[in-house]
Amino acid sequence: MQKLDLGLLLLRIVFGISMMCHGWNKIFSSSGLEGTSRWFGSIGMKWPGVQARLAACSELTAGAMMALGLMTGVSSAIFISLMLVAIVTVHARVGFFIFLPNGGWEYCASIIAAATTISLTGPGTYSIDHALNISQSLSPWALPAGCLLAVCHLAMTYRPPNHPKST
Repeated sequence: MQKLDLGLLLLRIVFGISMMCHGWNKIFSSSGLEGTSRWFGSIGMKWPGVQARLAACSELTAGAMMALGLMTGVSSAIFISLMLVAIVTVHARVGFFIFLPNGGWEYCASIIAAATTISLTGPGTYSIDHALNISQSLSPWALPAGCLLAVCHLAMTYRPPNHPKST
């Protein structure tokens, strides 16, 4: 069982820190939250300033929770929701592969798969959830919860811009 626990620890840390870096970048890149807000507005988000802050906070918080193995089902659902929104708003129209211009949905799907796997297996022995005996009974619901959160978020806030089609 130790190999599984070490694998889960590595997976949680890599994806948690990666997500935290995305949140950090939204706040502290050269264009900061203002630039993130402008970009969110350009892709059709209804409240881009609020959503930029929420996205950054969600990525930082859920990333730290995932890396630490704290409330793993909740952090998994947040990862899933964030990535589904990213796929719908940006990446789906590009195609599958991440190396395509503007990035396809491959990377987002990988994060969804990893978050779902972690939520189904549990965070492993090397986690705060295990140390504090936090129940994982809701973790199998991370995928449907993340999907529901994404649908609600998109329904309330996403208005795709009408770009004229080039011929």
